[in-house]
Amino acid sequence: MNKTMNPEITDFPLEADDDLVINKTREYNLQFVEKDVKPLSVYFRDSEANIIAGLTGKTYWNWLHVEYLWVSESERKSGLGSKLVSAAETEAIKRGCTGSTLDTFSFQALEFYQKLGYSIAGSLEGYSGKHQRYYLEKSLENII
Repeated sequence: MNKTMNPEITDFPLEADDDLVINKTREYNLQFVEKDVKPLSVYFRDSEANIIAGLTGKTYWNWLHVEYLWVSESERKSGLGSKLVSAAETEAIKRGCTGSTLDTFSFQALEFYQKLGYSIAGSLEGYSGKHQRYYLEKSLENII
């Protein structure tokens, strides 16, 4: 490496540049694990086909990773959030997953996930100066 090189820092990365970094990382990972990343999304729609609740995530390496869970304000406390998580976990088990992971902030849904059997695996403080980020996990091995 040329010792006079400087890092390029940008707020507007080219998609091709990010894709290269991502693909090279995945290429490296394939030396150790198989490629089995598969998207998993679950939605509830109203009578007009509008999404009123949804969950996005991925399954890979025997784990479900929940990325986003959203329920429209008018449908909160209706049980749709729990149904989304349950449906995702059931599908993950069908795909051979033995565990689930997700993260949430202190102003979001920590207690909700704990009621669903998730436990705190770790946390970080100081997001936006006052919030905590929680990393949660759950075994899927005894769920039917």
